Amino acid sequence: MVALKSKELETFMIEIGPAGSLPVAVAPNRTGDPVWIAAQKLEAAFLSEMLKSAGLGAARETFGGGAGEEQFSSFLRQAQADEMARAGGIGLAESIYRSMMKGVETNG
Repeated sequence: MVALKSKELETFMIEIGPAGSLPVAVAPNRTGDPVWIAAQKLEAAFLSEMLKSAGLGAARETFGGGAGEEQFSSFLRQAQADEMARAGGIGLAESIYRSMMKGVETNG
């Protein structure tokens, strides 16, 4: 891992994966922090809606699962969005977290 100092006061780690994969930003360990959990949930909700708009989980015309597939596709989308956010997502959770922490610091 390579440590990079951001302009903010936090240190982010860049994890280098197997050859041909993209580096992944790993945020500091915030396990159990309720503000971080809320920020990840907001990012996951956003990603879920974006996946829905992109057509992920839409019923296929051939070999589709019928009404059952339509009913449960939202669960699949949400699970995928949760995993995307947990794995670093698009950085939205980090922005939300910092904004919420600034609000906490300001309001004391």
